[in-house]
Amino acid sequence: MIFMYALNAKIKNWWKEVEIIIWGPSTNLISHDKDLQISLKSLKEKGVKIRACKACSDEYNVTNILKENLNLEVVYMGEPLTAILKSPEYKFITF
Repeated sequence: MIFMYALNAKIKNWWKEVEIIIWGPSTNLISHDKDLQISLKSLKEKGVKIRACKACSDEYNVTNILKENLNLEVVYMGEPLTAILKSPEYKFITF
């Protein structure tokens, strides 16, 4: 569901910027699921920003897969996410 919403939000200009943050067990899932990887690639090509939490990907030993194989931005997300949550300029949706 998140991929469908993110794609439509971006291509239909519902939001100026659309970003997906991958963390927790999802980092592991995405590193192994080829269908999800194809969907992520398509989202990136359409302009959706995608970042993955480095602490999470390190925990599952998949950081290199996400960075090198999937070309995702992998960063520690604690501070960036906190800034997003505190900012009145951003809207935060979870699925």
